[in-house]
Amino acid sequence: MFAVTNSVGMFGMNAFPVTVEAEVFKGHPQFDLSGLPDIGIKESRDRVRSAASSVGIQFPKGRILINLAPADVKKSGSSFDLAIFVSLMQAMDILPLRMPERIFIGELGLHGTVRSVRGVMTMTMLARKNGCREIYVPKENVREAAVIEGIRVYGISSVEELMLHLVGQELLSPEPYCQPDASVSPASMLDFSDVRGQFKARSGMELAAAGGHNILLIGSPGSGKSMLANRLPTILPQMTKEEILETSNVYSVAGLLTPERPLITQRPFRSPHHTISTSGLAGGGSIPTPGEISLAHNGVLFLDELAEFKRNTLEVLRQPLEARKVVISRVSGTAEYPCSFMLAAAMNPCPCGYSGSPLKKCTCTQKQIHNYISRISGPMLDRFDLHVDVDPVPYEELAAQEKPESSAVIRERVEAARKRQARRYAGLGFYSNAAIPDHLLNEFCQMEHDAEIMFGKMYTYYHMSARTGMRVKKVARSAADLHGSEKIQCEDISMAVQFRGFDSKYLK
Repeated sequence: MFAVTNSVGMFGMNAFPVTVEAEVFKGHPQFDLSGLPDIGIKESRDRVRSAASSVGIQFPKGRILINLAPADVKKSGSSFDLAIFVSLMQAMDILPLRMPERIFIGELGLHGTVRSVRGVMTMTMLARKNGCREIYVPKENVREAAVIEGIRVYGISSVEELMLHLVGQELLSPEPYCQPDASVSPASMLDFSDVRGQFKARSGMELAAAGGHNILLIGSPGSGKSMLANRLPTILPQMTKEEILETSNVYSVAGLLTPERPLITQRPFRSPHHTISTSGLAGGGSIPTPGEISLAHNGVLFLDELAEFKRNTLEVLRQPLEARKVVISRVSGTAEYPCSFMLAAAMNPCPCGYSGSPLKKCTCTQKQIHNYISRISGPMLDRFDLHVDVDPVPYEELAAQEKPESSAVIRERVEAARKRQARRYAGLGFYSNAAIPDHLLNEFCQMEHDAEIMFGKMYTYYHMSARTGMRVKKVARSAADLHGSEKIQCEDISMAVQFRGFDSKYLK
């Protein structure tokens, strides 16, 4: 008998429909799989056989043929196990033959259990788009699938449970719609009120958060660079529903969602070690998986000890920072991952760490200092909109009884600035000052007459390149948004130039 069941395949973040066809012939017992399956799919023969045995079903004596259509697209992973099992049960006349609007996804265990797989959220989106009414997924993945409206989602823990439902003996209830919610208790998070002193660095972090700008912190060891960077997500605006779904989708493909955390509702903060490989940072593999820059989507990527990263690893960031996406090409296809993130980095000014420090004498030669700073290429350094010197905090500021501003207070100002930007850029496809396209810069970065004159003088005095000048304008636009100004003022230009690091004692 011939049977057809529907499933979904994945390549990168691209889901595609797969039809699982099954037929049982008379003849020598044999189990064949066609349709360009990888080793993981070929091994499903044993998992399906054992799962059938667990519910007391004996395999037919003849030849079994399973085809995964379209046959010219390579398929990988173990997510087709459940669909193969269902189609075989249909061909054996155990389950109903026609189920055209149902999708089956899941890996089978030897005792008939259904295990979690990657990319369920993306697969559910495709199923809804193609008009399917029901999707059956592993119980562990059911909540991430339930965030997609317009389709009934069933969580399956075993093949026995699924079979009883499909034959109408013990019906399952669909999982209720899971509403994304970005609310969070501030008490459970790090807070800027823990940071004593560092008024300039705190202002720089607020300015970076207000416009979504990349920021580089430079200073001696123990001055608070990592402490500041770790608290950056606490002053960023709460995620929108669209951002939650986008980010959770990346984590679903990476297999990082769990039943306890079915959605990413807080902005990601990724801090990879400086020994990370190029593939680990940008993504890769024979079947491309998301790297750290994609896992930081809609959040922060923090690179501590920036000068210790391999130069070729850092250079991989240059194009994704501009395009806000990363494209990974392999023989089997091309995968594209989103990577719209804020880049925060921290580094020492020299190998010993104390060049320019008022507390301890530097033991490095000028050549050593130059070589250390030169580990970061000029184009890469230029990607940072703000360069902030972080000096050691005097004891008087550390011992002060007055508590600094909390993250909640700073976040209010940042959210007000971001709302101005959202209104200004409505319908244009970008939402922050850092993402303003070059051809729209003059339209959205209008200056007062005095500010225009001041910017021209600064441009000439500091020998700015065209790119540097554009980035200074974008930062000045963010400063104006923090102050509630429609046009950029002289003080906004002054702040943007100050934080650009032209007079940095560490980057001299």
